[in-house]
Amino acid sequence: MDRLNVFSYLGRFFRKRTAYALSFFLILSMPLFSALHAAEPEFSVIAPLASKSLLLGGVYTDGRAVVVGERGHILFSDDQGDTWIQARVPTIATLTGVYFHDKNLGWAVGHDAVILRTTDGGKNWERVHYAPEEERPLFDVWFKNEKIGIAVGAYGFFLTTKDGGTHWSAASISEDDWHLNQIIPSDTGKLYLAAEAGMVYRSDDEGQTWTNLPSPYEGSFFGTLPIGGDTVFIFGLRGNLYRSENAGKSWQRITTHTKSMLNSGLRLPDGRIFIVGQGGTVLVSNDDGKSFTLRHQPDRRGILSAFPIENNMLMLVGEGGVKKIPVSEKDK
Repeated sequence: MDRLNVFSYLGRFFRKRTAYALSFFLILSMPLFSALHAAEPEFSVIAPLASKSLLLGGVYTDGRAVVVGERGHILFSDDQGDTWIQARVPTIATLTGVYFHDKNLGWAVGHDAVILRTTDGGKNWERVHYAPEEERPLFDVWFKNEKIGIAVGAYGFFLTTKDGGTHWSAASISEDDWHLNQIIPSDTGKLYLAAEAGMVYRSDDEGQTWTNLPSPYEGSFFGTLPIGGDTVFIFGLRGNLYRSENAGKSWQRITTHTKSMLNSGLRLPDGRIFIVGQGGTVLVSNDDGKSFTLRHQPDRRGILSAFPIENNMLMLVGEGGVKKIPVSEKDK
């Protein structure tokens, strides 16, 4: 399905000078509010159906799942997603990414350049950054440790912190202003950054400097997945998926049997790889990512993120909220 006319309220920002959607949601989906520049934050409304609303990111740490999404919704679950509790959150901006350093300390990012921090596992949050005048949303966040972190977003938006998120400084990694969609570390210490217009960046010094990697595709990439050593995947628009065994110096295209946009990937401890995307797309590999099998979800709802939980299950996050699926089809 074409992302320009399907799931329009889910689509990410459409870049004016290209026809590509840059995230999996539209600014048109955001509620209008008059207190945009208010000194005091406006808190997200507690909604009984928040777990079934549009959610865009999630993590699972030490038995707790935390998911984030539209209207400032953040929810957490301590029973593998059977029940969800909505947190009190000081924003009504759409939240797009979340990262936890440990069970208690975490951060979430989103529209209005908002950055939130929690020290109690996602039950309560404080707003540590807010710059609606930037008119650039943040898409993802990563922390090296409890102090040093990076947040990335639209039009080359790149923020760093050295004090756990209390203060943030703007930086630039390129002369271009391509949207920076996802940042993820490898087990070798390298950082990979998936971006618009086929751009892929790698840092070998924990984000201080960045190398523009050769790209096999001119369309936008929305995610990367390092799986060990120098083996890494990049993926994005129209089902494009590529594999590299040399840290991105060269790429091999992998057949996906889909034209759906691919958003997020994960590798299980047993080596199986999952990549998820629009239209209920779930790609599964049992051979270190050399080939993938397509498992469409029957509801065909867009999936923006996924993470493993206990009992051989995956948590899918996206259109319609959260849902669990078995890791293996035979477990259905």
